Amino acid sequence: MVTPSTAISRGSRAYSYRISAVAALGGLLFGFDTAIINGAIVFLRRQFQWTNLETEIAAGSLLVGCAVGAGMAGVLSDRFGRRTVLLLSAVVFALSSVATALPNSLLQFCLARLVAGTAIGIASMVSPMYIAEASPPDIRGRLVSMNQLAIVLGILVSYLAGWGLSGLGNQSWRWMFAAAAIPSVLFCGALLTVPESPRWLVKENRDEDALDVLNRVGEPASRLGEIRAALAEERGSIWQLFQPGMRRPLLIGVTLAVLQQVTGINTVLYYGSIIFTEQAGAKSMSAALWSNVLIGAANLVCTVLALFAIDRIGRKPLLMIASGGMGVSLIALGFSFLAGPSSSSTPLLLILCYVACFSFGMGPGVWVVMSELFPTKIRGRAMALATISLWIACLGITLSFLSLVKSLSISGAFWLYALLCGVTLMFVWKYVPETKGKSLEQIEREWRRGT
Repeated sequence: MVTPSTAISRGSRAYSYRISAVAALGGLLFGFDTAIINGAIVFLRRQFQWTNLETEIAAGSLLVGCAVGAGMAGVLSDRFGRRTVLLLSAVVFALSSVATALPNSLLQFCLARLVAGTAIGIASMVSPMYIAEASPPDIRGRLVSMNQLAIVLGILVSYLAGWGLSGLGNQSWRWMFAAAAIPSVLFCGALLTVPESPRWLVKENRDEDALDVLNRVGEPASRLGEIRAALAEERGSIWQLFQPGMRRPLLIGVTLAVLQQVTGINTVLYYGSIIFTEQAGAKSMSAALWSNVLIGAANLVCTVLALFAIDRIGRKPLLMIASGGMGVSLIALGFSFLAGPSSSSTPLLLILCYVACFSFGMGPGVWVVMSELFPTKIRGRAMALATISLWIACLGITLSFLSLVKSLSISGAFWLYALLCGVTLMFVWKYVPETKGKSLEQIEREWRRGT
């Protein structure tokens, strides 16, 4: 028998999932725009005769925009609201998708990708933050992980688009980039159906609106008082992050963001087609692009598993399992390349293991922990610092990978990333707290008490 309270609970859960799914569409666009370069880069390189350095610049230009967008998003989301800033990102996504399909030179391409990167930087920070602030504590990890699920779904869709459109010839890269305009418009329309973050509403003294949202997502009315009390203890200055009790979450958030990237995941996501054609002995361009699709599928499946595991196993164990598995996979991958490119099946299998470990832990886990660490009043700016650090680290990896392969060999490059996986494992074990099942206000109180 379904009691009225049970019906309300189910309804509120459904509402939480719905608004989180809408916010996570920003993650889908993030994943598509980030990874579409993988399928397009070979055609761009062939058409414009780019050197390794020019190829790295073309791939990295997006990431400069990502850092800029993340930096803007913190102040904008604290000032104008999380939903409003997500709407801005949707518009920029749509315009930049068309702009990236038009260039006829490296400079034009880089400028268009830089604009696209600002939308990704905004969405990468604001989408998980919005979801965290609008989610009940017992399912918050799962809901924030939906953003990572959407990112990997966007990556898979971009790989499918690259493989499917590759038959259009040397100009197929233009259609690959333009395709993102369609989901961008859908994202913009869907955002008009969701409310503003309740915690941002309380910060703006809109308690009635905040209480309405809290009721609809199934949080008790007492949560409003907890949020108001937490806000009353905060001055809202970015310098508060450097005060006793706040320095540690800042250090953890920034370090985790950097480690997520320097363990090498985007070398596979951005340069996969080059790795398979130039290093792993792929027999054709179609075979290389299909390998990307398999990687995207593994990425998606393991992220779905993480969605159900993160609120049961916890954030910390997932991060440790993932970083350890990634390190072992990269060591084996280095040895497989050392043996020579007799077959592309062994490198593909090991890359699949590496991506699976990342997707199960480091991918969703880092974003969840980052969305939970910081006080409400300055969460936007604090997450901006961590997210900017993430994109700068990603830029460094992207701008150095092909040069690193040339100087250390492909095996040496992956062994270096394996070493950084070991550093990640030790850092998580020693410094990262478990936040599973705690309200954001409870986490904040624990930081203040130094526990």
